Parts: sequence; structure tokens; C-alpha cells
Amino acid sequence: MSAQKQKETLGFQAETKQILNLMIHSLYSNKEVFLRELISNASDACDKLRFEALSNDSLYENDKDLKVRVEFDEKARTITITDNGIGMTRDEVIQNIGTIARSGTKEFFQSLTGDKQKDAQLIGQFGVGFYASFIVADDVVLETRKAGTDSSEAVRWESKGDGEYQIETVSKESRGTSITLHLKKDEDEFLNEFTLRSIVKKFSDHISLPVIMPVTEEKDGKTETKDETINSASALWTLPKSQVKQKDYDEFYKTVCHDFQDPLTQVHSKLEGTLEYSMLLFVPSKAPFDLWTQEHRTGLKLYVKRVFIMDDADKLLPKYLRFVRGVIDSNDLPLNVSREILQENQVVVSMRNTATKKVLDAIEDMAKNDKDKFQTFWEEFGRVFKEGVVEDFANKERIAKICRFASTFNDKQEPEVSLDDYIFRMKTGQESIYYLVADSFEAAKNSPLLEAFRENEVEVLLLSDHVDHWFTTHLQEFNGKKLVSISKGDVDLSWVDGSEKPKDEETKKDEKVPDVVKRLEEVLKEHVKEVRVSSRLKTSAVCLVSDQQDLDPNLKRLMEQMGQTVPGSKPILEVNVDHALLKKVSEEQNHQIFKDWAQVLLDQAILSDGGQLKDPAGFVKKLNELLV
Repeated sequence: MSAQKQKETLGFQAETKQILNLMIHSLYSNKEVFLRELISNASDACDKLRFEALSNDSLYENDKDLKVRVEFDEKARTITITDNGIGMTRDEVIQNIGTIARSGTKEFFQSLTGDKQKDAQLIGQFGVGFYASFIVADDVVLETRKAGTDSSEAVRWESKGDGEYQIETVSKESRGTSITLHLKKDEDEFLNEFTLRSIVKKFSDHISLPVIMPVTEEKDGKTETKDETINSASALWTLPKSQVKQKDYDEFYKTVCHDFQDPLTQVHSKLEGTLEYSMLLFVPSKAPFDLWTQEHRTGLKLYVKRVFIMDDADKLLPKYLRFVRGVIDSNDLPLNVSREILQENQVVVSMRNTATKKVLDAIEDMAKNDKDKFQTFWEEFGRVFKEGVVEDFANKERIAKICRFASTFNDKQEPEVSLDDYIFRMKTGQESIYYLVADSFEAAKNSPLLEAFRENEVEVLLLSDHVDHWFTTHLQEFNGKKLVSISKGDVDLSWVDGSEKPKDEETKKDEKVPDVVKRLEEVLKEHVKEVRVSSRLKTSAVCLVSDQQDLDPNLKRLMEQMGQTVPGSKPILEVNVDHALLKKVSEEQNHQIFKDWAQVLLDQAILSDGGQLKDPAGFVKKLNELLV
């Protein structure tokens, strides 16, 4: 490759153009965060070099003093942020700067509200912090050379934020990256030493690398300039908790995690003894946009003896806590630790168990002492957290205790009821925790399956998250109380008034079956396993339930939507023989009309259960004919 490759002009990815347009039109209400984003990126680049150099010391190129440098030129009206980190190749510049490689750009734009303060908080979540440069600059120049490459293989990138950028190969003696911002004419406030120092102290004080600035001093009537480290450059997690203020935690979190909101809570712990490691973990106040995608990366950084090893250390916490962000630093892992070792290392197992316990402690403390924060936590992460009952057998009961649900106690959609709350309110003689899983809260709240429970004032948990199917499958009892689905098997609430003991199955079979039930079962035998008199229904005519050993219909539909093969099983149709419609149908002597009514009743039950009809038009036609 020649040292001076011809300059190319390339266009930004379409989504990147939209991002740039937002930046240029001052999406941020707090412009100064551009400096935090660029310093954080520079610090990450130095961390990555330190890791790569573990196996290739020559990458340091005789310069192991990693640092970030901030300079300004009042005459040229520029600010330059320089690092001596890993640097980038030409292809990496195009990939990382010319496009937004991460998925979720569509979700980013859908999340915009038009409120600058709120929209500004989205930038860090969507990994587009570099583009914050265009908030204050109308021309951005980036020069970079990958560590270990020839000085003639550096890259120069420039854009005015107009939808295009120029890129060319240049010479650069030092490795790393420098970004020069040519400020807009109304941004002179940043061409000030005191202002820049204040911003760095505010946002980047606890970056573990030194942030250097040239500082001018008057001495003996002469002006001298010298380099000065303007941040603490300390690993906050290594400090005693007594020396750290809440604002320090908040600013460290925002810097390390590229977020704009304070975290809900943090875990700061140092363990000494046989194993030594420190952790500083945070529970965010907002879920990342990609929390439910396969591309989601966990927010934990792994350090060994304060040397950065890897981002996305997904073995340090269970998957249901994947929203937790922060740092874990071990003194007992080898510096050349790899992902393969990480999966099997007993030190990692110990750190994982301790980190999990500490995070659960913090969430429990929130639930007990700060209801508002806990409500925010549950709204953002409740669905993910409930996965822990499936994933973390050792802590299953503890996780279930933290979980919150909607219920018929107050019929509110907000999940506020704990299992302990439910048990405290259980009626005399009640031995089970009753629940109903549906596709939505409204479907659960209005389900005919609740009628007998509402009449007898027996509380039922209303579950509508997809994870609830697996949650209830794996949590079959809590605190000695069995969890019972009201959509499966038969229901007997005779214990409520204590007037009689529940009937056993043999007794029920011997009871006289109404003629209409027999006729319905004969007509619908291809579609249902059984037709029986319902003990659940009080005002509705029909409902569908499952046999005790069969899959719940909602779970069956969910698995089919995921492309999974589901074992075939027919539902049970329960009928309310006291309902006026059933009485009318029982009097029908015309076989074809009776058959049509039977199909309409079955379709009604399917619809009220949240299912879809195979022939909606046929249902409407039959219903209209019968009504006429």
C-alpha cells in the first residue's frame, strides 16, 4: 500500500445520517457531554491495547505510559482529544465511524420523544456517543494508527456532518487516535482552560487512566505551559466505601456505562481472604434497548489486578441479571485469562456466586426501603428478573420472594403484589396460591375462569408476561403453598365456606350428566377431549380449560409461534348449564341447528381464552344465521 492513498469520499449509512442530523440540531440539552463520550472512548482504546499487549508486548512500541490528552487552540478554535491506545485500521474506521454497526437503530428512533432532555439520555444506550462531536463542531477530523502497524499505514477521516466523509491513508508516527473538533462559531465557551478542566473533573474524574491537559502558569512575569493530570485517575472500585460519595458512584457509572441517568443502586464490595476481588456493580434506571435481543451484551468489565481483560464478561453473573453493569477486579485470575478458562475457573464460580448474592441483597433492600425505586426497577427489568426462577435453582425461592404480580386483589395492571402479600391475605382453609396466565392483562382480568373465584373473594394472580409460563412451571410451590393454575384440571372451592369436603373424582363421575352435555360432547368430539359441567362459571356460558397434565393453551400458542413442535392435545369445554343460552340450546331439537350452536359455543370459548379461530368468517356466518 502506498503511503499516500488517494482520498476517497464516502457516504454515511442512512441511519447514521439521521443520527448526525439529530446531533447537529442539538439533541443534547447538555452539550458538554461530548467531551465525556470522547474521553470514555479513548480510555476504552487504551484498555484494549493493554489487553492485546498481554500476548504481544511489542504493541506498546516502547511507550507503556497509557494516557488521554485534551488540548485546545483558541486561535484555530479547535479541541483535540488524543490517546495512545489500540488505534484503528482503515477498515475499522469505516466500520466503526462510517456506519452504526449495532442493531437497534430503528428502536432508537422509535424511542425519541421530542423532549431534548429525555432524548439525550438515549445516546449512550444506543452506542452512538462519537457522533456527539457534531453537537459543538461543524468539522471533525480523526487520525489513527493501529498499534503494531507501520507509520505509513495511518488513516485520516474527516466529516462536516453533511452525510459524507473523506478518508485517506497518511503517515503518523505515534500509535492511537486523535480527534480534532473544529468548533461552531457559537461554541467559544469550550475554548477555555477552566471550562474544560471542570468538565473533565465532573464527568471523567474516575477514568482509571490519567487525563492530561497543558496548563498555563504565570511565573516571574512569564507564562509557562506544563502538562498536568486533571483527573483522579483512580480505580474507584479499589477505594474503601467510606471514601466514596454517592455523586462519585453516579458519575463513575455514567462514564463507564455511557449512560446519562443515575443508577438505581450500586453494589460496592471487596472480598479478602483465600480469594481477593473487588466489585462495583450498578442497577441502571433504564433498560437498554437491546435487552431482549440476541445481540445484547452484558455490561460487566473484567479486570485482573486493575488490568482490563474484557468487556461483556457474561460468565460473572447469571443471564437473568444481564442488565447489571459495572466492574469486577480479581487478584487471583491469571492475566492471560481467556473465555475458555473463564467458563471453568473456580475463582470465577466464586465471584459469580458472590456477585449474584450481592445484587439480590441490593434489590431486596430497594424493595424494602425505597418503593419508588423498586417500582422503577420492576417496570424496567421485572420480566428479565423472573427468568431467575428458571435459571438459578439455588436462589429460586429468594427470587420468587422479590417478584411482583398483578392480581384480582386490586385489579391493577401494575404488578405490585408479592407472593408473601398473597399468602398473608389467603382465606381460612386455603392451601394453594391460584394464578391465571393469559396473553395480556386485560385478557386475564376479564377471563370467565375467574368468575367463581371473584364470587367467593378468593384472590388470583393475573400473569401476562411470556416468561410467566416458564416461571409457573418451575415454581410449583412457595413457602409451603402449592401454585395452582385455574385454567387446568377441575376447580373446587367448596372449602371456602367449609360446608362440605371437596368431591373426589369418582364421586363426580357418578353424578348425573345433563343431556345437553352429552349431546355437545358427541357433536364436538373431534375438537375437544371432554365436555363437562363447570364449577368455575357463574355468568358466562362456556370456557376452555386444559387437563392437568396437558400444556396450557397460551403456552402452546407461544411455543408454536416460536416454531417449536408441540404435542397434540385437545382442550376441555366447560359449560354453565344454568346459563340462559345453554338452556335455549338444550331445547333445540333440530340436529343441524344444535350442531351450529355447539360450534359457536366452542368458538366463543376459544376467543375468550385468547385463541384464534381457524375460520372467523364461518363463525360470523353461523352466529348471524342463528340470531336471525
